Amino acid sequence: MYSLLGRAVIKARWFIVVGILGVFAIGATWGLGVFDEFTDGGYVSQDAQSVRDAAAIEEEFGSTGAEVVVLYESETMTADDPAFAAAVQSAVADIAAIEEVENVLSYYDTRLPTFVSEDGHATYAAVSLTGSSDEAQAEVFDTIESQLREAGDTGDLEVTLGGGAAVFADLNEQVQHDLEIAEMISMPILLLIMIVVFGALVAASLPLLIGGMSILGGFAITRVITEFTDVSIFAANVITIIGLGMSIDYSLFVLRRFREELAAGRDKRRAVLHTVATAGRTVMVSGLIIVLSMVGLLLVDVPFLHGIAYGVMSAVGVAMLSALVALPAILYLLGHRVDKGRLPWRRNKAPKTDTGFWHTLAAGVMRRPVLVLLPVLAFMALLASPILDVQFGGVDERDMPADAESRVVTETLAEDFPGGGEETFQVMVTGEPEAWDRVAAELAALDAVDDVRPAAEPTADAILYDVAYDFDPFSAEARELIEDARAIEADGADLFITGGAADRVDMLDAIAEGLPYMLGYIVIVTMIVLFLAFGSIVLPIKAVLMNAVSLGAALGAVVWIFGEGHLSGLLDFTPSGYIDPSNLLLMIALLFALATDYEVFLLSRVREEWDLGADNRTAVLRGMQSTGSIITAAAAILIVVVGAFAFSGITFMKMIGLGMAIAIFLDATVVRMLLVPATMRLLGRANWWVPGPLAKLYSKYGIKETDDSVAAVEDRSPARV
Repeated sequence: MYSLLGRAVIKARWFIVVGILGVFAIGATWGLGVFDEFTDGGYVSQDAQSVRDAAAIEEEFGSTGAEVVVLYESETMTADDPAFAAAVQSAVADIAAIEEVENVLSYYDTRLPTFVSEDGHATYAAVSLTGSSDEAQAEVFDTIESQLREAGDTGDLEVTLGGGAAVFADLNEQVQHDLEIAEMISMPILLLIMIVVFGALVAASLPLLIGGMSILGGFAITRVITEFTDVSIFAANVITIIGLGMSIDYSLFVLRRFREELAAGRDKRRAVLHTVATAGRTVMVSGLIIVLSMVGLLLVDVPFLHGIAYGVMSAVGVAMLSALVALPAILYLLGHRVDKGRLPWRRNKAPKTDTGFWHTLAAGVMRRPVLVLLPVLAFMALLASPILDVQFGGVDERDMPADAESRVVTETLAEDFPGGGEETFQVMVTGEPEAWDRVAAELAALDAVDDVRPAAEPTADAILYDVAYDFDPFSAEARELIEDARAIEADGADLFITGGAADRVDMLDAIAEGLPYMLGYIVIVTMIVLFLAFGSIVLPIKAVLMNAVSLGAALGAVVWIFGEGHLSGLLDFTPSGYIDPSNLLLMIALLFALATDYEVFLLSRVREEWDLGADNRTAVLRGMQSTGSIITAAAAILIVVVGAFAFSGITFMKMIGLGMAIAIFLDATVVRMLLVPATMRLLGRANWWVPGPLAKLYSKYGIKETDDSVAAVEDRSPARV
């Protein structure tokens, strides 16, 4: 298969070059338009009870919330001053005249004291927008934002915007800003690392070329996907992280192998063929595992995760194809010119496999595997221990930068306005009017409920209540309160409950239901692909266990930092005491797949040595030495890429970036340097054990080099002992 692919790449090299230019052209123009198609993604399924209840409430009472809050403030005037009142009333009239505005309420319409700050120097208008979905309302807000700011503008008042639509606009702007910052931080460092690794300017630039192609190609494919389903705005960050990181990793291995083949005296044709057959196989296995693992996120009914899964699959798919097709075509055209711009102290020579730092390190570990294994596992368990105390919550304004306008407005309303910090959920009661008061009394009797009051004028068929409570809305107690409210039964009445706490109950239920299927699927698909790659049933089991160890340690560190609030000053975020479970789920899927990555790179070379006749110990030592420096470089590059997002202004993107950096560091050091050689030494020949029927299956369908490509390797097979 891979020999055929290599020959096809060589034959179609000029068509491939045209295709590369096409990807850049389409991605840099049409593909970047995906930012206009992103949504908030949705944390709760449209089939969730809270969403259905919210739709029923809106159908009965219309929009009961405000998509935009326009805050008016003055240092010198109060809301009762004629000039202040005239300015706001003029602004409200102008806003009401905007075609896309469905309704606008203010203090001067309602005379409700909740519309005026406690010091009297601020008031707000609650604006409802047209549009039947959050996405449609976000588009409306983008269209009329300037009109909202300029309405009734007299220059006497400070005008700021908040509310859900404004939050999404700020998030969109922040995401694009974060991408720019990440590129500014990472690109110079990446280029420097690759110049050091390859010692030649042309070779060092190729992974960045493939990385750019993967990002733009991922954006273009994701834009197509947005025509069929919602994709979260945060997919842009993840596409950049994974697309750039994996394409550079894959390019490093392909490029390194190609240069090895040239250094061994092969011409550029044979070098490309053998590179595609060996390094290409490794890239294919790694890419398949990541893409198939992302499918697992689709088994959990949280829309936010689905859109990001599609984005990751797009980016990794393009990265994999770029490394398998585009890069080999470029390498064939370049030939030995790949070393142009070589630094004077670097020489391109065949690497050593039986001596060197990595060989010595692995040999030391394999001499005392138990003494290495036990302390390392204890250390990783210690890192993982904070997971036991994780508290699940959600995303709120604290995940935004402290100076984000929509966050400032939200915090101002909570701190300065009467009842602004009050937590509520809404309950609509339908049916017989005489049952309405009975339901209200039962709601009021629930623990921690402070007040039950009408939220709107009753209709002929229903009444709507605001239920105020004094729990943290992210707490387990708040979720229990929702469950208790849903359990209320009243003859002749039906209850419809909505609000943030209700959404979180439904999201956690969806996660609890889908998580076993997701984990089971990811484990099974990983083991199947690894079996087809290495022809062993022991190595896939060992890989899954190693993944669990490194994943647990990384997640424990994330909970310690972001859940418990340690290092919040250094990392510049506001701790909430909670971890959003959907973000944790995304990290599990990503990190499990990435944890397999470096083990695949290492074991592919080990398997190659084993197939050439080396015994288990020698195969491991040679595999470690052959891949040690390049895996280290790949890990350093990926840490730079994902670590750049630790500077994100959005807390949970900061969490994902830092969490991935920690996981990659542990995989490339503790797992690869210590756990893998120790466990492979203890298992010995059992590493390669496979039952007879499965051996036949591997022989027929295994993801391995074809016989002619393996035969092209110079015979350096020692006697197996």
